Formats: sequence, C-alpha cells, structure tokens
Amino acid sequence: MSRHTRRKSPLQVRLTVAGAGILAAAAAATTVTVASAGQTARPYAGAGGAGADHAVFVQGNELDGNTIHVFKRGDDGKLTAAGRHATGGKGGDQVDAPTDSLASQGSLVYDDRSGRLLAVNAGSGTVTSFRVEGHRLTDRQVVDSGGDFPSSIAVYGSLAYVMNAGEEGSVQGFRITAEGLKPLRGSQRSLGLDNEKVPLFSSSPGQVAFTPDGRALVVTTKSANSIEVFPMKRDGSPAPRPVVNESAGEVPFAVTFDRSGRMLVAEAAKSTVSTYKVRADGRLKVVQQPLANGQDTLCWLERAGDFVYGGNTGNSTVTGYRTDGRGRLVLTNDVGIATPPSAKSQGVIDLAVTADERFLYVQNAVSGTVDGFRIGQDGSLTKVTTATGLPAFAESGMEGIAAV
Repeated sequence: MSRHTRRKSPLQVRLTVAGAGILAAAAAATTVTVASAGQTARPYAGAGGAGADHAVFVQGNELDGNTIHVFKRGDDGKLTAAGRHATGGKGGDQVDAPTDSLASQGSLVYDDRSGRLLAVNAGSGTVTSFRVEGHRLTDRQVVDSGGDFPSSIAVYGSLAYVMNAGEEGSVQGFRITAEGLKPLRGSQRSLGLDNEKVPLFSSSPGQVAFTPDGRALVVTTKSANSIEVFPMKRDGSPAPRPVVNESAGEVPFAVTFDRSGRMLVAEAAKSTVSTYKVRADGRLKVVQQPLANGQDTLCWLERAGDFVYGGNTGNSTVTGYRTDGRGRLVLTNDVGIATPPSAKSQGVIDLAVTADERFLYVQNAVSGTVDGFRIGQDGSLTKVTTATGLPAFAESGMEGIAAV
C-alpha cells in the first residue's frame, strides 16, 4: 500500500496557466538594467585565481540522446561554448510539464571531491558520470538508476543518492569511486508514491538532498505536500522508512541550506520559502513560517554565501534572500526581484552558483538560454553574459546546470 495516493496539486493548474503566460510575455518583455555599473563584486572565495579552468555545464535532456553542453567561464563570468558530450542515455519529459521537463532540482551535479560530473538520463533510467578535466569530459560511465525516471542527485562525501520519480518513487545509493558510480547494496528505499513510469509533473518528487552534516537524506514530495527525511546509518544506507513531515507551505519543491545548517524549502503554490531545523530523529521543526516573495511559482533555490536565490518560473524572475540580524530570512529588496526578466530570459528554471560564490547562472527553458550574473556585496545581480542555442522547451527541453 502506498503512503501517498495521487491527488491534484495546486501546482498543476498554476503552472499550466503560467506556461502559457510565459510564451505570451516573451514577445513583450524588454531588457532591464538590473544593477548599477559601479556595483562591487563579491570577493573571490575559491582556489585557482585568474586563468583557472572554470566551466559551466548544462544538461540538454534531449529525448533522442541526452547531452552535456560545456561552456568555458571567463574571469568576468562570460560564457563561451566549449563542446558537447553525449551521456549515453536519453532525456525525459514528465506528463504535462509546462516549462521544466524533469520538474526537479539537482539533475546535474558536480562533485568537487572526486572531480566528477553526475547526470540523470530520465528517459532510459540511468545515471552518467564523467571525469571533469578543465573544459573536457572524459571517462564516461553509465549505470542503472535503480528505478524509473531518475531526476535528482545528492552527494555527500563518497556517497551519491539518486531520486527516481516514476512509479512508487525511490532513492538509490552509490559509492563514488575512481572508476565512477558503484551501487550501494541494500540502500534502495521507496518513497511510497503512486505515479506512472513517467510521472505527472505535479505529483513527482522535487529533489533529494543531504543535510550539511550528512546525517539525513531529504526528499520533497509535491502532491503529497510532505518532506520525507531518512536518517542515515554509518554504513551509508538510509533508515528502512522515512519520517514523513507535513510541509509548512504548499507544494514543496527545492531545498538548500543556510550557513547555520537550517533547511530552506521553496514552495511553488504561493512562491514561499519555509525554514526548518532537521532533528536527529528525522522530524522537522519549523523555525520560520512560509515567507512569500510576491512572484509567480517559485520552484528553484540555491545559496551563494550569505544570500539565497530563487527561480520563479511563472513570471521569469529571480528573487534574492538574505538572513537578517535576528537570524530570519528576508528579501534582499522590497519587490522580491533581484533581476527583472528580458526577452531572452523566459521560463526561468534551474540555478547554479560557482564555487567562489561570485556568479549565479540561470537556465531559461522557453528561451533556450543561460544568463550569468555577478553577485554584488548587497546580493544584487548584474547580468554579464547570455549563452544561446541551447535546447528550448518544446516536446522536451534542457534542465540541469552545474558550475565549477
């Protein structure tokens, strides 16, 4: 018996309407200056310095053969196309998805510890790993994901967990080795969903994520309006069953963590973010009720140092957040928009932050572009580049982005 039965999510109607609105808005949108020319960039926090091999990777998610599009990242944040690599699997498209074929966060992940890039092949039920060598991807390895429609990956230490969105849903563990991913025996756990092999976008799980200390594995489930937490054992396997927590806001989607380790969850129905403490027993304590950003359909959420950025796919904007002096999450400005939309920035979906926390990259599914922004010391965003020619959303579209 499934823990969750399918029911209509507020996201299903909201995003279907929003998808049509995005297409109409694309023709009318105009380019807007998002920060003053004198905006000071955030200090460089990573290694490598000028001239280092920095890259941004974008997952094409093509149905006839998934590929990774590689871009060289300049010291100024500008992107230059540097090749494309086949994953050896097929992309996927969830049922009725309005802009985001995988309806998830974390479908493409770079693991700095191993130097490997991990990608889901939703259409073929596999996961691909590459070794990253500058702007080249080598040593391709493809493994079974352990379920149907893999759509998100979480990494902690030498562990990688893949979230499968189809059928009852599952998480499957792997060890990250010098040869690639090796399945972790006895690590697969059911999510108790009631989906088809290719799920409806509003009933699929949104993301799998490790807590910063690696002691828990978290999965958001949209239509069930719940957050499942698996306490982790020392052998790298999850508890037999998750602790199912009711979400504080409607339609939990993406997850990130602030500097203190508190969990932030983006909720798509009303474009809110709730803040939790993850207890050792898997129960969640709400430490801040849902914070609305005034935008349309917040789904993606990534932290960059002291700031957090959210992608609002309904009106193609990015919202900035920060923690105030009382430790509460607040908007970086009154209107909730860190960067207004432009004609080439329609259908905002997934986000990636560079390791040095200087730049934010945003996928625009409808436009088939990626925008790059320099992050200011006050959290404002200044556009520095737009990469074009990526698979725009139609029958399917690109989804998944990682930055090095």
